[in-house]
This record gives sequence, C-alpha cells and structure tokens, in this order.
Amino acid sequence: MEELARESINFLTKPSLDTSGPKLGSLGAVFIMLKSALGAGLLIFPWAFAKAGGIHSAVTVEMASNSVGLVILGYSSSISGQNTYQAVVRDVCGPAIGKLCEICYVLNLFIISVAFLVIVADQLQKLCLSIYELITGLPESEMPYHWYTDQRFALFLLCLFFIFPLSVPKEISMQKYTSVLGTFAATYLTVAITVKYHMRPVHEINLSPLYSSGVSSWASMFSVIPTICFGFQCHEACIAVYSSMENRKLSHWVFISVVSMLICLLIYSLTGVFGYLTFGKNIAPDILMSYSGGDVTMIIARLLFGISIITIYPIIVLLGRSVIQDPLLRQRHKHTAVTESYESRTRVALTTAWVTVALLIAVFIPDISKVISVVGGPQPTAGSSGHRPQQKASVAARAPPRKAWGPERASQPKPSGGRTDLRTVIISRKASQKKS
Repeated sequence: MEELARESINFLTKPSLDTSGPKLGSLGAVFIMLKSALGAGLLIFPWAFAKAGGIHSAVTVEMASNSVGLVILGYSSSISGQNTYQAVVRDVCGPAIGKLCEICYVLNLFIISVAFLVIVADQLQKLCLSIYELITGLPESEMPYHWYTDQRFALFLLCLFFIFPLSVPKEISMQKYTSVLGTFAATYLTVAITVKYHMRPVHEINLSPLYSSGVSSWASMFSVIPTICFGFQCHEACIAVYSSMENRKLSHWVFISVVSMLICLLIYSLTGVFGYLTFGKNIAPDILMSYSGGDVTMIIARLLFGISIITIYPIIVLLGRSVIQDPLLRQRHKHTAVTESYESRTRVALTTAWVTVALLIAVFIPDISKVISVVGGPQPTAGSSGHRPQQKASVAARAPPRKAWGPERASQPKPSGGRTDLRTVIISRKASQKKS
C-alpha cells in the first residue's frame, strides 16, 4: 500500500527519472555500491578494532553505523524524480539548502579524491621498496634514487593512462566492470589477512584493551566511529546508482542496499577481527605495515589494494563533476539547445581540470592533513587522513628509517647503528648526578 501510494504521488506530481543511457542490473548495482564502500578504510579497520577496545566493542559500533540512510536517499530520489544527490537535496530542502549542499558535496568529493591519490602514491612507494628488498636482499635504505622510480612520476602515469580514461564516461553504469575488479582486489586483502592469522606461529598476543572500564573506555570506543563510518561511506554514489537501475522499485532498492551493506560488513569484520587477533595492541594503523616487507603475499595484497583504490577514483570524479556540470548545462539551455558535442566537451574539460588539480595537490602537498587544514575537509576524510601521522610513528617504531624517493632524501635521518643519541646521554647523566 505504501509503495503504491508513493508511485501514485511520483506519477502525478514529479517528473520521471531520466531513462536514457545504459542501465544497471542488480549485480552491477551491488558491485558499484561495494566498490564505493571498500576503500582506504579497509587498511585501518584492524587498528580501529584495537582502538575500540576489542572485537565486541568494535562490532557494536560497526553494526550501529549501518543505518537506513541508503534506503532514505533512494526513496527521496524516487519521490523527487531527480537522479543526483545535490538535485535531490535541492528539490526536497529548497534552493538555499541545495546550494549549500552542492558546495559541501563537491568539496567533500574533491578532498577524498586528493586523499586517494596520496594513498596510491604511498602504496606505490612501499610496493617499490618491498620489491627491491625482496629481489636484491638489501635493506630498503640502500635503494638508489632514479627519476623513473619516483612515486610522483608513477602517479602521473597512472593518472594519464588509467584514472583519466576511466573517469571520462558519462554514466555511472559504465563503472560496473572496474567495480568488479576493484571489489575482488579489495577482497584479496581480507583473505590474505585471514589466512595469515591461521598460518601464524603460535605465540601469545596482547589483546587487552587500552582502557578496560570507565569514561576512557567509552571515549576510546566512540573515537573510532569516524573511521568505521568512513569505511561504509557510499552514500554519495547511492542516488546515481539508484537512478541508473533498471528496476527502481523501493523494495528492490532496499534489497540492493541490505545485500551491499551485509557484504561490506562481512569483509570489514573479517579484516578487523583477524588483523586484530594477529597483532593485538601492536597493530599499525596501516595493517600492511605490520607484516614483513619481504612477504610476497602481502606485496601482492598491496598491489591489489592500489588497484582497488584506482577503481574507486572514477566514481568520485563522476559524482563531483556532475555538481559543476549540471549548472553549466542549465545555464546553456536557457539561451540555446544543449548539444551532445557541447556536453561531451564540457565533461572532458571538467574531468581534465579535476584530475590535474588533484594530482598537483597530491604531488606538492603529500601530507593530506595540510590540505584539509587549508580548505576545511569533512569529518570522514579528516578522520581517515588523521591516521597518517600515527601510521608514520608506528612504522618508525618498528623499522629503521627509510630513504625518500626524491630530493627530500638528503634530509632523511639515518639509522643510528646502535649508537646512543644525545638526549639519552643527557638524561642518563642527570639521573646519575641525582643519585650521587
């Protein structure tokens, strides 16, 4: 009855959704939703489990974060007759709120796109160092610098030959093929962590939470909510996916949303549980940094994870580009007809500008926290990027300092080789003077 009333209201008062272009089946919609959610948060989940105080607390927060937001957004798209996130907000909440939504929405997506490029650059660097150590048997600090091994050059080639061509298509339904590849690439990391746990040598792992009770334990548990919500963040793409589906009945969209979130819940939970059980409190914010650099299984996992991030990027560009392109097309339509060639030229120009600016920021400001401090990034991205300093500190505690891939290498600290630093000497002398 409710769905019949909804369809009657939609038919009488609202324009129908655009039915032109390729359509998504159920499987394609599920894979795009999965790929939108299975991103950079996958590496951080085991650390989030440790931060939350163990498996039970983390799973509780994880279950609570799975809200009915996807269903609400799909329903709103249905009754408004709009096929983009910003258009739905403008139609439901009014022009003023819609304009504010457009600004926040495009800023959110752009910050995420820059952050993903920084993550890809990090994975390229760590992948190259691990392969060098595996092939030569030499420590990573001995790797010579060449311009063609610079991660900035590799990132430029990736953007030119992979990210840009994949980001140009107009319809999100075209992303279903790369989404299948990206989903399986991300799933490999989960399988590898699970297998590594069961094949590990038996030894005692410290699984005691940082805070066992009191206010601190609750604060620690709730502090990982942004990280867990970031992992399930696919709301930006859900309206575009819903409006591109062949079957847009509300009951079918509920099925797609529930299946997608259940699969995400399974993948994230397995990664978090077995990563946490393997390393306990000593888990690094980047789970791959907790494994040996010469581990072939984890080298493959790092490569496939980079591929997974690359397949998410076109979806982000498509969503952000639509926020800028739609007003341009509406303005053009007021004066003359909008031709296919004009739309195509606008789309290619906006895609070029988006990828170029994001690449320049990622290359010249590799610390994404600085970008966020300048433009005021949204909470989910800030939460994800905020783990980078913690990750660096954790890596520094486990491994000798590495040489950077460029001119910055001269400023990189060198291994101490067992020597005591000046600060330790001063503290020791002061302690001995107090005793005497």
